[in-house]
Amino acid sequence: MKYYVNAVANEGGNGSKEKPFRKIQQAADIAVAGDEVIVAPGIYREYVNPKNAGTENKPIVYRSEVSQGAHITGAEELKGWTKLEGSVYTARISNEIFGEYNPYKTLVSGDWFIKYFIAHTGDVFLNGKSMYEVQSIDEVKKGEIFIPSWDHEFSIYKWYAEQDEKKNETVFYANFQDKNPNKEKIEISVRRSCFYPSKEGIGYITLSGFVVSKAATQWAPPTAYQEGMIGPHWSKGWIIENCEVYESKCSGISLGKYLQPDNDNKWLRKKYKDGTQTERECICQAQVEGWTKERIGSHIIRGCNIHDCGQTGIVGHLGGVFSLIENNHIHHINNKQNLAGAEIGGIKMHAAIDVIYRRNLIHHCTRGLWLDWQAQGTRVTQNLFYANTLPKEYNLNKESMGGCGEDLFIEVSHGPTLVDNNIFLSGRALRLATQGVTLIHNIIAGSFISVGRGTNNSTPTKPSPRYTPYHMKHRTEIAGFMTILHGDCQFYNNIFIQKPVHPIFVHFMEENKENEWDDGNIYVGTIPYENYPTFEEWDAMFEGYCGMGSKLSDRYYSELPVWAKGNLYFNGAKPMSKEKDAYVDNKNKITIECEEIAGTDGQTLSIKLKTNLYDLIESGDIPESAIHCKLMKTEDIIPAFESEENYENPDGTSITFDTDFFGEKHGNQIIAGPFADIKNSIKKPLF
Repeated sequence: MKYYVNAVANEGGNGSKEKPFRKIQQAADIAVAGDEVIVAPGIYREYVNPKNAGTENKPIVYRSEVSQGAHITGAEELKGWTKLEGSVYTARISNEIFGEYNPYKTLVSGDWFIKYFIAHTGDVFLNGKSMYEVQSIDEVKKGEIFIPSWDHEFSIYKWYAEQDEKKNETVFYANFQDKNPNKEKIEISVRRSCFYPSKEGIGYITLSGFVVSKAATQWAPPTAYQEGMIGPHWSKGWIIENCEVYESKCSGISLGKYLQPDNDNKWLRKKYKDGTQTERECICQAQVEGWTKERIGSHIIRGCNIHDCGQTGIVGHLGGVFSLIENNHIHHINNKQNLAGAEIGGIKMHAAIDVIYRRNLIHHCTRGLWLDWQAQGTRVTQNLFYANTLPKEYNLNKESMGGCGEDLFIEVSHGPTLVDNNIFLSGRALRLATQGVTLIHNIIAGSFISVGRGTNNSTPTKPSPRYTPYHMKHRTEIAGFMTILHGDCQFYNNIFIQKPVHPIFVHFMEENKENEWDDGNIYVGTIPYENYPTFEEWDAMFEGYCGMGSKLSDRYYSELPVWAKGNLYFNGAKPMSKEKDAYVDNKNKITIECEEIAGTDGQTLSIKLKTNLYDLIESGDIPESAIHCKLMKTEDIIPAFESEENYENPDGTSITFDTDFFGEKHGNQIIAGPFADIKNSIKKPLF
């Protein structure tokens, strides 16, 4: 059955092509497995709550008739602004419009949220872009630059809201600078979500080709009900494709956790157990309440343009297992810097078990991709990361360094986590407060940070290691818990390039040498693993009898071995000394950066890689033999230590690393780095 929706249709339609529904919800109330809902171009100011699930073979499909022509928004227009003074205006709205959830009475809050700035879940938008909330009318009038923001130019547009309890109204004050709000499009976020089932288990739904924006979402930590503008709400088999998703107060798309009423933000509410313990409890509770491969996860997010959200573009804990996230453009996340906490990134996912992140373009986020806990069987492949570390000169100061992230953060996981055929161009490439990671065929032009640290709970005098779970292979069932020993990392066929380092990063490193969380390392290469053992050195600790009654030893709690082979180092990038076959070139000066090219529409970007590396190889300044390396397969990689799982496909089959960044096959000679063709690959747009 096909149902049709058109925002300008007459009331009383029956969903036929001739008499379409006016609201998407009218179709969502009756669509069942195998049905398709076709939505005409227009703006749909509604919360769509799908009532029925599809099936694996018969999903319910919601399709924009024209790609990105149908726009579902959580916002309403606010008109009738009155000038207060200068460029400051005021307007009122009845609180009846909000129903049971008033975003201007609701503060952003939750576990791991840092309340350095009071923020409501609502926002005010000037021509589609969220303005900056302040705490008084005086601050609105001043309209000062917000220094931590990545967008100083727009940060002077301020708003403030207060409640008129007698009239049951929300009163807004806003500084529109050089704009007249009665001649511009001014909106306020009203609804908590845009396309999100209120019930759990509404699976096998496809959302295709929509624009979705401006919901008043709440903070989404792993120990709470995780909401987003779009999300499957603890179900299986959703496809979210070819959508533009932007301006969620917190998260754009949630593949996150369901509501556990007695264990929802328990750390914040009850305070006696720390968040790490309550997170372990969340996982164990989910285990007995139906968190299985058969019921949860296996979603696809593909071809989406996700940008300008406050917390994350995509968030998830437990609910995103076995999913595929590919061909997305994720950018400008948390650039306002008005939200702070440990749950921020272009993508932030806990328990990304057997999740594949492939061919995504991630840039201008305070952190690109954050894989926290249980990145087991996770693969990050063929992605481009850049400008995810304070890209503007005015951000490079002491006040902003607290919001300084990196391209990829893997935290307290036991692996295996596979990172292959990616390009990392931000100043800080990978934060590796973890173990069980293998990097193969990447270009890495940023540093590794937090190696050997960042896995405790920062207690001043008591030991506080974070014990995290690992799982049965390619399943959700818990196999055990263990703290992080560090090491158990492997580096094969990568290209490391040291780029010039801004002095503020040097200063930051000096200040953070003893910091438990962030050492601020600026040196590119495997050098942070200099003091880790080889396998032979580690193995020697276990010679002789190691069971009960043997001589006391630290062997079971010592750092795990590290392997490296076939890597190239340029511009002073440093290998660890135990890496015997490292090719180190201190003669040639390698340049590398991304070039953004505007499309014919003035907006679409294509991205090219500008580097002289491959020209120098072709010219013979770098011998071509130096870049030749071994073809790697799953069988060549030591399994992750704690989970004892191979670096393999989610179905348990072996991987042969003979395919490059573009999906093209290497020839007879395997080449280090992410490109199979020295002569031609570099000439193509990356995206």
